[in-house]
Amino acid sequence: MDLIKVPMLFPGQASQFVGMAGDLAAAGGKAAAWLNSVNEAAGCDLMALMQEGPIETLTETRNAQPAILAHSVAVAMELKAQGIEPSAVAGHSLGEFSAAAAVGALDPSAALTLVRTRGDLMFSAGEQRPGTMAAIMGLDADQVREVCAAVSRDHGSVVLANHNSAAQVVISGEIEAVGLAGERLKEAGARRVTPLNVSGAFHSPLLADASATFAAELEATEFGDAEAPLVANVSARPVTTGDQLKAGLKRQLTSPVLWHDTMHWLVEGQAEAPKVMLEVGPGKVLTGLARRAFPDVTFLTVGTAEDLAGIRDRVQEILGDGNETQTLEARDGS
Repeated sequence: MDLIKVPMLFPGQASQFVGMAGDLAAAGGKAAAWLNSVNEAAGCDLMALMQEGPIETLTETRNAQPAILAHSVAVAMELKAQGIEPSAVAGHSLGEFSAAAAVGALDPSAALTLVRTRGDLMFSAGEQRPGTMAAIMGLDADQVREVCAAVSRDHGSVVLANHNSAAQVVISGEIEAVGLAGERLKEAGARRVTPLNVSGAFHSPLLADASATFAAELEATEFGDAEAPLVANVSARPVTTGDQLKAGLKRQLTSPVLWHDTMHWLVEGQAEAPKVMLEVGPGKVLTGLARRAFPDVTFLTVGTAEDLAGIRDRVQEILGDGNETQTLEARDGS
């Protein structure tokens, strides 16, 4: 069986749903074996929560994060069993841990334990220093940064937290400051300002204490070198060594997710642009962000047993005869 290598994207929080990964657990194989082991690494009955909910409990940061990672890793394992491996990876926020596991830099069980701890710390941070987030549509990132800086000078901390696409960014910070920034961004021409249902001000200075505690957890965890480049959230640049991966993850909780730049690197920072990318895990959020921005790339979501059943043929069809492998080769200076 010829090896196929394509870039893979791994989703972050908000991709969870009741019933997630149930078909993968029932199908047997490597995914089922992995899913049968996740409760021990999570320190709770994670599979029951994924299958039965309730959605309110599953959506809590401390539960959603390990659930999404468990699902994403299960799909990546099944792709590998089919001879489909990543030429490069990127993950949105917590998805970076799934990505690290997919390229062999982090043991999957260790990754799951880490994101359970990460979720607990983020949940607690929201209780200790209440904050919130809001999605902004229709303004560029520089405009949003300027408004956030002006509000922060006089009304509390608010920052750009996620640069998801040319049309969508997310701000994060103290509740009053986020609300005021949202009003000013509407006045500046934002098409829409949407408050997010989150338990804290993620990717902002309000998570500084949680970040410091989590850095110690990361330091105590063994990371290996990646089998393929991982484009890091904090820099939107490819890294491959365990030390580089760990350093980026230590900064992640208080740094913006540079997803827009990450996607541009994956599409434009290669010797040859990829024809296809896979979103690996639950949901279609990352595919939705990317399709309009990169019309020459085919984005496929792979999250179910049904998706997996036809994915190899679909990818080969897109790549064409004699082009079964997409390699990731940085241009000079990248």
